[in-house]
Amino acid sequence: MKKYGDAYYAFIRWRDRHVSTRHFIVFLSLLVGIATALAACLLKFLIHLFQTLLTEHFAVTSGNWLYLIYPAIGILLSGLFVKYVIKDDIGHGVTKILYAISQRKSILKPHNMYSSVVASSVTIGFGGSVGAEAPVVLTGAAIGSNLGRFFKMDQKTLMLMVGCGAAGAVSSIFNAPITGVVFVLEVLMLDMAFGYIVPLLITSVTSAVLSSYLMGNAFLFSVSVDAFATERIPYHIILGLVCGFVSLYFTRGMNFLEGRFAKISNFWVKWVIGGLTLSVLIFLMPPLYGEGYSSISALLNLRTDDIFDGSMFYDYKDNVYFLIFYMIAIVLFKILASVATNAAGGCGGIFAPSLFIGGFTGFLTAYVLQLLGADLPLQNFAFLGMAGLMSGVMHAPLTGIFLIAELTGGYGMFLPLIIVSVVSYLTIIIFEPHSLYAMRLAKKGELMTHNKDKAVLSLMETSKVLETDLLTIRPDEMFGDLIKRIPKTKRNIFPVVDVDGVFQGVVTLEEVRNIMFRPELYSRFRIDKLMVSPPAIVDIHDPMEKVLKTFDATQAWNLPVCDGNKYVGYLSKSKIFSEYRHTLMEFTEE
Repeated sequence: MKKYGDAYYAFIRWRDRHVSTRHFIVFLSLLVGIATALAACLLKFLIHLFQTLLTEHFAVTSGNWLYLIYPAIGILLSGLFVKYVIKDDIGHGVTKILYAISQRKSILKPHNMYSSVVASSVTIGFGGSVGAEAPVVLTGAAIGSNLGRFFKMDQKTLMLMVGCGAAGAVSSIFNAPITGVVFVLEVLMLDMAFGYIVPLLITSVTSAVLSSYLMGNAFLFSVSVDAFATERIPYHIILGLVCGFVSLYFTRGMNFLEGRFAKISNFWVKWVIGGLTLSVLIFLMPPLYGEGYSSISALLNLRTDDIFDGSMFYDYKDNVYFLIFYMIAIVLFKILASVATNAAGGCGGIFAPSLFIGGFTGFLTAYVLQLLGADLPLQNFAFLGMAGLMSGVMHAPLTGIFLIAELTGGYGMFLPLIIVSVVSYLTIIIFEPHSLYAMRLAKKGELMTHNKDKAVLSLMETSKVLETDLLTIRPDEMFGDLIKRIPKTKRNIFPVVDVDGVFQGVVTLEEVRNIMFRPELYSRFRIDKLMVSPPAIVDIHDPMEKVLKTFDATQAWNLPVCDGNKYVGYLSKSKIFSEYRHTLMEFTEE
């Protein structure tokens, strides 16, 4: 081990001397692309293997009772793996990446390079109603982060490697290299210098090429689409509005349901409730099984009968009104199935659910409009619905546009994709300023944004600018004890802290200046008679944006910091501004 360690550090020193950082980043981006492609292909292979083994013998024309068992078993196995083997929360993969970028210096734990692949393959393969994209994006980001750390790269490069991993994951899972880059810039909100686009492209293209070689280069949905027609623009706007409001339902409904499940602390109770909910929903509506891409393919090929396969409602497949009712139910209950999957112990993301609901929403909207007399291509509107939902749920119109353009193998629908995606996005931002991924962090002020000022503040930590060199004094000490401390410090602030470390108040030399030179008063006044309350108290866990708002509101130059009610130090505007300038320079330099 010692010899290996010596060789490793010798290589690091050699690289520092002979290989420029810019050139080494190109090598790393290529390496990340290869690794993420392998991870994505492994995940897709495992999901397909499990689903084939479990469901290939299912009846088509009647309900299958094993739907009541498989999903619950899958999320139980995944939950036990996470709870007792990984012993860490691996859910909400994209949110975790956003948090790592803004708060953890782009550091993701090593187990994230494999844990999400294992857990999500079992979850989805057994029927969990979630997507594989977020887990593999977390896997790719973790690969980038840990490779960067292994080669001792700086924080800016680590952030880039996290982005490269995410881009490679999206690129390989969808065979969509442009979407991989756009996803990183738009969803992960990395505000990088232009020169860093090249490594993202290298990773994305490398990952797409390798995954195509290993898994085939067929498009996820191989369906021809009709050419753009200007007379359909009003219907595109209508679909955009529908997608915007369905996105709002998706976002708020999922947020509400996740909050309800979060109140259940017992693992087994969660599994029983979530597993039962998921299994019943899949038994009643088999399209909710797994990612649901086969159901979307059925709609795109105008085989609406296929979405009734394995359902107890198979005999109603030719009833137009029941078809509409059935599809509406699928759209409404998909979010419950997805939340139940993850809450009960499963692992998966919202990428596939948003595409699934979008495909059904677009097809259903066009189908209803057809019944009302409009002449619309159902396949086109299913694709447009996918772009619209992704744009609304993720607040990422460019990602939605380019993903569907690449999935269809061309850009013939580019204009309607822009119309639907932009209208959907503009509709939802009226009600929700942040995407489902970002809202959890935004509430805490921990979100990296394209606003450079806020982005820099999100990278700053209160603990890093904390000043702990101030001398404290107890409230039961005398004024004379304070006078003895003055020569020992260069500060004019004395926090008053009791024997238990609880912050009581503050004494400033400005407040006692008029009696400082009257020795007869040194033994007359106790400190608790001289102390005053500060304008505000900062919590050590407060995000920096909130801290600066507190400084602005109080017009103070110094404020005490506490952890709960325990004193931990002081903050000063001058040190915060100095750290801000330093962070800004690191953040913006190319």
